[in-house]
Amino acid sequence: MEFEPVIGLEVHAQLKTKTKIFCGCSTSFGAPPNTHTCPVCLGMPGVLPVLNKKVVEYTLRMALATDCDISPNSRFARKNYFYPDLPKGYQISQYEQPIAQNGYIDIEIEGEKKRIGITRIHMEEDAGKLSHDPDRPLSMVDFNRTGVPLIEIVGEPDIGSPEEAGEYLRQLRAIVRYLGICDGNMEEGSFRCDANVSIKPRGSETLGTRTELKNLNSFKHVEKALTFEINRQKDILADGGRVVQETRLWDPDKNRTTSMRSKEEAPDYRYFPDPDLLPLVIDDEWIEAVKKNRPELPAKKRERFVDEYKLPANDAGILTSSRELADYFEECLKTFPDPKQVSNWIMGSLLGLLNAQGKTIAESPILAQDLAQLLKLIADGVISGKIAKTVFDEMAQSKRPPKEIVAEKGLVQVTDKKAIEAVVLEVLARSAQEVEAYKGGKTKLLGYFVGQVMQATKGKANPKIVNQLLKAKLET
Repeated sequence: MEFEPVIGLEVHAQLKTKTKIFCGCSTSFGAPPNTHTCPVCLGMPGVLPVLNKKVVEYTLRMALATDCDISPNSRFARKNYFYPDLPKGYQISQYEQPIAQNGYIDIEIEGEKKRIGITRIHMEEDAGKLSHDPDRPLSMVDFNRTGVPLIEIVGEPDIGSPEEAGEYLRQLRAIVRYLGICDGNMEEGSFRCDANVSIKPRGSETLGTRTELKNLNSFKHVEKALTFEINRQKDILADGGRVVQETRLWDPDKNRTTSMRSKEEAPDYRYFPDPDLLPLVIDDEWIEAVKKNRPELPAKKRERFVDEYKLPANDAGILTSSRELADYFEECLKTFPDPKQVSNWIMGSLLGLLNAQGKTIAESPILAQDLAQLLKLIADGVISGKIAKTVFDEMAQSKRPPKEIVAEKGLVQVTDKKAIEAVVLEVLARSAQEVEAYKGGKTKLLGYFVGQVMQATKGKANPKIVNQLLKAKLET
């Protein structure tokens, strides 16, 4: 029997607020354990939570960006479970009345567009962090993360492959980063997901038993874990077995999932409305205010780059993969309005440099206006493309503008025809055998002659003039 997977993702995005969702403690990452805590986030008796307005605003940004219906009235609920990283014995979340529902995002796989539904987006607080001693039966808990604001984005089971799941996550991550509400750092856990996966006979409407996968902290791990789990479930059914509903952990070292616990359902958490928090009322005026300040989102920007700048879809996709990279590209165009040339240098030399150094575009040692100035020097014939590579490397090291480097090192391109002609004649004079071969039909030797002239001029001769002079001399 042929099976097909059914996948739904639950994505948690940590919001970039300065303080926690219900108290004034800092949300900064990396502080000493248990230093960003207070009686409110630790759940001490007699304290009351106060909702952070910025959390609601950021959630509204995401709801609008994914075309969700925003509820005029929503409320918080207590999700009850007992675990050492949960000091109150419950987590404040939303259940029956979430802030947003019924949205979607569009993804593209191999040129085909597909719409992935979003069931709901709701706000909640994060739990603490447990660390386990590898040598002793001892665990330690850090409550700094307790109360850090999250949004949970619950997707519909519309995803049909691990590749689609990876692309859906990339699109979501790009959106939250464009909106400025989450840094999208999967390694630090500020953007993470759980995956629900089952398989069913191809074409059937009846869903199979699903498992939930946890510990997925990279796009690669998500795709690998889903591939393994789909094949595991197929093997079980092929052997006449039964898939058990459970939560499983992905082990990236062994490239396999392992059983963690039986899967909980909503009744297990005994949800009920939080009596300490009033219902949240969102009026049209608030929604309109958020709409006015929302940025151009990645999908729209990608389409605009293709239409306005006539870029290939692949170029536009790479350049709009982050808001900072797209801004860098458009900043270059203010000085050097040749989109394809700018795109080629950014995607080639610049991103190659940043990848080698492990830096983001925001950390680029080369400013946008300096890269544009370098390209203008090439276009104006001041330096050759070959010398531009040398100047680029020096810019990356010294962070100086290209004009300054060119002037200091005497790299200005030679455009004097008489000076270049003298070198051409000298090269041809010492290459009698190659000249004879060229005239005998081996025209590919032109590249050899060009290389000799460029070497003799230390790369400074204008390549166009060199080619013109060589052809004129060789064909007479």
